[in-house]
Amino acid sequence: MSPATERAIGANPWIWHSPVTDEALTEVLPRLAAWGFDCAELPLEQPGDWQPAATAALLGDHGLTAAAVAAVMPPGRDLVNAGTSAIRDTQDYLRRCVDAAAHIGAPVVAGPVYAAVGRTWRMDETERTAAYEQWRTNLAPVLAHAAAAGVRIAVEPLNRYETSFLNTVAQTVEAIRELPADTIGVALDTYHQNIEERSLPEAVRQATGRLFHVQVCANDRGTPGDDHLDWPGFLAALDEEGHTGPLCIESFTAHNATIAVAASVWRRLAPSQDTLATRGLAFLREAQHRRTRSPDQPPA
Repeated sequence: MSPATERAIGANPWIWHSPVTDEALTEVLPRLAAWGFDCAELPLEQPGDWQPAATAALLGDHGLTAAAVAAVMPPGRDLVNAGTSAIRDTQDYLRRCVDAAAHIGAPVVAGPVYAAVGRTWRMDETERTAAYEQWRTNLAPVLAHAAAAGVRIAVEPLNRYETSFLNTVAQTVEAIRELPADTIGVALDTYHQNIEERSLPEAVRQATGRLFHVQVCANDRGTPGDDHLDWPGFLAALDEEGHTGPLCIESFTAHNATIAVAASVWRRLAPSQDTLATRGLAFLREAQHRRTRSPDQPPA
């Protein structure tokens, strides 16, 4: 049995707000710290939504670290089968995400950094191979920028209803295989992998050596633990993989015109958004404690 790891636990302010702005962070980050979170995953929908210098100071003031900058891919942000202008603008946006991550000390930029969320199209194997090659070519300038900044890119496969480009961890590993392993890897999200993978532990194993970031939520996008997911197996696989990075709760409020529509969140997923965060934090802490304490040690 692999040694169990106590991972940091983070939350994404999307649980409460979109867009995430300086004002939103001023309200959310102190509460995350007071509840006992270790870090925050910060989405950057548009450059300028929040100021990196002010955000770095706010994180430091409350004893939080930055787990990641989450790249956001609305319609028009594409690196595959898109016009020159769209590709150039997307590259520029992703470079801005890298710069923000470097400024706040986030080790990764994570997200579906290939095509707009909700964009799907049919591909045979030859067309898919060509699309992957085109994506690698168009992503190369972003990877060079990230390497120079000391930031890694974590590519997130999404479920079949949100993309047709990368759905599984195995597809993602195949698409990045030729790219530098110290700069680009996988972002694994339990929501998407619950839909696309036959086993969450096996999904982790598929990413061996290239798992850079982990997002967690219930199978319905709600509170981790209030679900049917194999959390013991998932955590054990992370230990076997040697992944010690944080577990970041990512969910959304239904009262948002953009993110809620993109993520198909039409109903309340918990009694309150605060409950979703705090109950999820408590569950993840206890699930990890169960793995790290000895069999004869009573629960904390």
